[in-house]
Amino acid sequence: MFAQFALHERLLKAVAELKFTEPTPVQLAAIPPALEGRDLRVVAQTGSGKTAAFVLPLLNRLMGPAQPRADIRALILLPTRELAQQTLKEVERFAQFTFIKAALVTGGEDFKVQAAVMRKCPDILIGTPGRLIEHLDAGNLRLGAVEVLVLDEADRMLDMGFAEAMQRLTAECAARQQTLLFSATSGGNAMREVVGQVLRDPLLLQLNRVSELNENVVQQIITADDPAHKERLVHWLLGNESFQKAIIFTNTRVAADRLYGHLVAAGVKAFVLHGDKDQKERKLAIERVKQGGIKVLVATDVAARGLDIEGLDLVINFDMPRSGDEYVHRIGRTGRAGAGGMAVSLICHTDWNLMSSIERYLKQRFERRVIKELKGSYQGPKNVKASGKAAGSKKKKADKKDAKGKPAAKRKSAPRPAGKPALVSDDGLAPLKRRLPAAD
Repeated sequence: MFAQFALHERLLKAVAELKFTEPTPVQLAAIPPALEGRDLRVVAQTGSGKTAAFVLPLLNRLMGPAQPRADIRALILLPTRELAQQTLKEVERFAQFTFIKAALVTGGEDFKVQAAVMRKCPDILIGTPGRLIEHLDAGNLRLGAVEVLVLDEADRMLDMGFAEAMQRLTAECAARQQTLLFSATSGGNAMREVVGQVLRDPLLLQLNRVSELNENVVQQIITADDPAHKERLVHWLLGNESFQKAIIFTNTRVAADRLYGHLVAAGVKAFVLHGDKDQKERKLAIERVKQGGIKVLVATDVAARGLDIEGLDLVINFDMPRSGDEYVHRIGRTGRAGAGGMAVSLICHTDWNLMSSIERYLKQRFERRVIKELKGSYQGPKNVKASGKAAGSKKKKADKKDAKGKPAAKRKSAPRPAGKPALVSDDGLAPLKRRLPAAD
């Protein structure tokens, strides 16, 4: 029960109102030390309840009588607009019986309106790195009084190229008393460097290993001959699998638009989501899917983080993601909070080695599946290395030989008079046409 935590009674009232009963493992592990003021480095799978694990201790720290504020007291930094919007909703739900105010600053919204919001100094500012840096450069953002800094999905921010922006924003929060860093993956060397720079004597909470992620999700691969074959497989899966909602991932915006067009032409109620869509279109896409008006969302990796859509139980990787961490976040859109789900990856010959690398990263083997009606000629490489990757055959350079098996003799060009240009090509064989003088 949440009553076991030393939370303010108004926060416990909100938890009860929201019908939160049993804390998840990440909440049980992270909330007590966070309430004590410890810096935390938390690795826990997507959909495990990480947001509440940092929002409740943060709100508890900021509790107090309503009074005018001159500074922002907490900053929550996230990689995408969608995740930032969902985090704001969670903060507002847990803070509904308090006087704590939160504000959102992300790209795609009116810059001047955001500047006016920050002048009111909300207790908690939730934002994405790019837009926050723009406000910092414009003199609209002051972070000198921030007490608590939260870096959520920090590994994704590094993947998206926000390392420099993260470092600059954390440096602006120099007076902070606590830093909480959450992610779904370990993040490798780049993450270790960030941890060393921004955390002070952190407590590491590794709630799961990568190989244990999404254990409730059935993970399958289906081989395909080419993109057109993949499209037919997508249509078959959407027409024959039992699902409430589905998301189909592509690696490029062009591929997402093309697949979306084909689905709509076939009568599938779908929406497309990628970086070229403006904020209104992105909000509309997510709301339509959440409300059930649309069952299928076609998206690039902009949607791989932060989407929490109830009933999303089918993920199709039209293109194999480029890394194991991206794969983890894609399939993390399903199987959330203990629910079941299915992830199907469509594999051409160009996807095989990526797929094998991800299997090794996760230390598991995906289930191989064949759809009889659409079985293609490509069923995987003929020869496979111990790593699972395709074994390529190196072509040996052969000497040119004549019909008798002897090396062919090089032809010698006939001698030409001195000063007369040769009318042959670079290989000394093919005759060239004499060029006419250029016109004046």
